[in-house]
Amino acid sequence: MKIGVVGASGYAGGELLRLLSNHPNFEITFITAYSNAGESINVLHPHLTEFEGQNFSAVNVEDLNKCDLVFTALPHGESAKLIEQLNEKVKIVDLGADYRLTDKSQWDKYYGGSYAGSWTYGLPELTDHQMIAKSKYVANPGCYATAIALSIAPVLAEIDSEDIVVVAASGTTGAGRTAKVNLIGSEVMNNLTSYKFGGVHQHTPEIEQVLTTISNKSVKISFTPILAPMPRGILATVTAKLNNSSSAAKLRTTFSDFYRESKFVSLLPEGQMPMTNSVLGTNNVSMQIALDSHVNRVVVSTAIDNLGKGAAGQAIQNANLMFNLAEDAGLELAGVR
Repeated sequence: MKIGVVGASGYAGGELLRLLSNHPNFEITFITAYSNAGESINVLHPHLTEFEGQNFSAVNVEDLNKCDLVFTALPHGESAKLIEQLNEKVKIVDLGADYRLTDKSQWDKYYGGSYAGSWTYGLPELTDHQMIAKSKYVANPGCYATAIALSIAPVLAEIDSEDIVVVAASGTTGAGRTAKVNLIGSEVMNNLTSYKFGGVHQHTPEIEQVLTTISNKSVKISFTPILAPMPRGILATVTAKLNNSSSAAKLRTTFSDFYRESKFVSLLPEGQMPMTNSVLGTNNVSMQIALDSHVNRVVVSTAIDNLGKGAAGQAIQNANLMFNLAEDAGLELAGVR
């Protein structure tokens, strides 16, 4: 199947190229960029040696319409402008935010600009696989949204769903490739800092939306993101008040049963904690749970690669389902640590 990647010069776009280059069913046909069109792929992605001698192409609608599937990895607000020009026969997985939110008022509040509508939300562990398989257009979830929603989904029926507290740290690639003073090495190294403090992070409505959809309950989260001095990875700590007394063993059983069929989510053995470097370069999710009996709260620690399960890996997972392929095709990867 012929695949196009739009926005291939960015971090998520580069990870798409890396993973797709070893995919058994997908052939990368068009590798496009906007401001980096004409530049060598290896200049921006020197680790992708298999693309030596190739340059980023300019975005060309005629070329993209020859594809079976296009991945769009663009800043929010940019995907919709291009997608409205593409032929309806082309399947699309959008890694941006343009089609994630079903509520226009939430889009206006957290993003602004023209609202493009909503597509099938592609979080395969929480979205029915058949729904994704039947969809021509899939909105890939945000990285924080993926880690946080997966952390608390198994116990939504057992918690006060309006008292979910999240503290999550992400590597700098989550902010994209555009140069920013606060992201240069001299500023980031030996430093931790919160940002978008006080419930204003744009993934908040997305997380509440997906959890409300699967639980039919009102969901509210208090989310504090942290910038960590590392390039990639997310470690999320999610806690929630339990409605009734429980036990650590019962909670483990609940999580194990919920993710029993998952190819990518692993509940670690007791005493072993998730680490971001154990999922680096993969589509895997490492998870540990505990019961804080002092305050009767469930505590979940989850690690993902923000460019893997949080972006490119999950996009390919969705694409596999859209073409009725094995869910883990091209994603059977162990961590690189």
